[in-house]
Amino acid sequence: MKSRFFLASALFLAGCQLTNTVEEQANTNQEPKEASTQIKPAKTVVTPPVVKPEIKVITPQEQEDLWLRIGMQIDTDAIPENKDVRRYRNWYLKHPNHLETVAKRAEPFLYLIVEAVEERDLPLELALLPIVESSFDQFAYSHGRAAGLWQITPPTGRSFGLEQNWWYDGRRDVVESTRAALDLLEYLNRKFDGNWQHALAAYNTGEGRVFRAIRNNKAAGKPTDFWSLSLPKETSGYVPKLYAVADVIKNQKKYGLSIPMVANKPAVAVVKPGIQMDLGMAARYAGIKTAELQKLNPAYNSWATSPDNNNDLLLPINKVARFNKQFAASNHQGMKVVRHKVKPGDSLSVLAKRNHTSVKQIQRANNMTNTNIRVGKHILIPVALQDGQSSELSTALQQVRSQSSHGGGYRTIYKVKSGDSLWTIARKQNVSIDQLTKWNGLSKKKTLRIGQKLTIWKDSNDGEIIRTVYYKIRQGDNLSTIAKRYKVKVADVVKWNQLSGQKYLKPGQQLKLYVDVTKVSV
Repeated sequence: MKSRFFLASALFLAGCQLTNTVEEQANTNQEPKEASTQIKPAKTVVTPPVVKPEIKVITPQEQEDLWLRIGMQIDTDAIPENKDVRRYRNWYLKHPNHLETVAKRAEPFLYLIVEAVEERDLPLELALLPIVESSFDQFAYSHGRAAGLWQITPPTGRSFGLEQNWWYDGRRDVVESTRAALDLLEYLNRKFDGNWQHALAAYNTGEGRVFRAIRNNKAAGKPTDFWSLSLPKETSGYVPKLYAVADVIKNQKKYGLSIPMVANKPAVAVVKPGIQMDLGMAARYAGIKTAELQKLNPAYNSWATSPDNNNDLLLPINKVARFNKQFAASNHQGMKVVRHKVKPGDSLSVLAKRNHTSVKQIQRANNMTNTNIRVGKHILIPVALQDGQSSELSTALQQVRSQSSHGGGYRTIYKVKSGDSLWTIARKQNVSIDQLTKWNGLSKKKTLRIGQKLTIWKDSNDGEIIRTVYYKIRQGDNLSTIAKRYKVKVADVVKWNQLSGQKYLKPGQQLKLYVDVTKVSV
């Protein structure tokens, strides 16, 4: 009985404990109590990721030096390592002064050429073609009558929209000739199915000759790549010469060269006066010398821009604002005009020649529809500013005018000797009798006199670009030092200036030299 009681009591107590536990848990849910002991989870140590500083990649367009901008975009892996490329590369490495001269000449124009090439997404090597073509001489005129930085011939220029007239030659207009040259190169690249080597060869010698060379090789079962074609010597050297220039410029540090930097920013800008401008007047507005303006605008053959469409000007970019301000302040005056009283013997052609202008320009100034003028009447004649600076053409433009009149090359004097005839002189000088008579105003039947001086225009040698340089003798000069400086022969200097028998040079005396601008800076 007692045991049952204990059992019942035990069960009762157990039930009470169970009930209390449930109630405590319920109470805990309502009012949580702080636990006397808590087991905290172990902390995980998180190591922050290492952030590497971002290295900015300088793009070609962000380079300070324009040569680097070009070099970064040239793939020299595509340049073959053959004897022709090596020969021209060695020449540039042995004549570092040549690239220094080129860099100086290229400085005003290279940026706009690079921009034009990039805009068309063309190979950047093409921006270096003016080095091969003209050594970046904007007045360059070859024996083949090619002119300007890109050495464009008259018919090719006309085919690609370059006007050529008394006032203006678009082949020397840096902006327009660059446009035309790139148009031509793109055209040739399409004609030769994207083969740039063939296109470049055609740029130099004409597409017909390259197509014939390709056809001849196909017929003979030979390869038709550029290196296998039978082309003129000058053309065969043209492509490797460009490759050599590209390699040297891209890897100038590798070759130990230091080509003068050309800033990777515009050096010049185009202004559009919209009227014919006297170059001397335009130079005054801009605050620069007329000769400097002529160097930036070599397309203008005379003292003013063209009267019709072609009258844009390239100016140093820091002179544009001044030009615009001065031009506006002058009420947009572009030409100086004088009032001339017609005298006996005057004609429009005579007056035009006397004032270095054109008949058409005098007619325009006077609203004339014919060439009739009357003695005693007054007419207006556009003339150059008489400031001693713009009244005369620069030496470079005089040479351009002279070369274009005689088919290029340089002028030399031949003194007739006993036994000479037009035939023997022509054969000796490698010219024709017709050329001799034309250059000297002779009749083929006229007898030559001993001692008579004949003018002969000589073609330059392959790859040369000849310019006339007028050198004023200074104290201490002699023929040997002058000839060495300009890389010509003493005998030639004597012949060009009729110095035979003259013992001494006088300070201030002027010598005429015919200089290859690919070798020296002039």
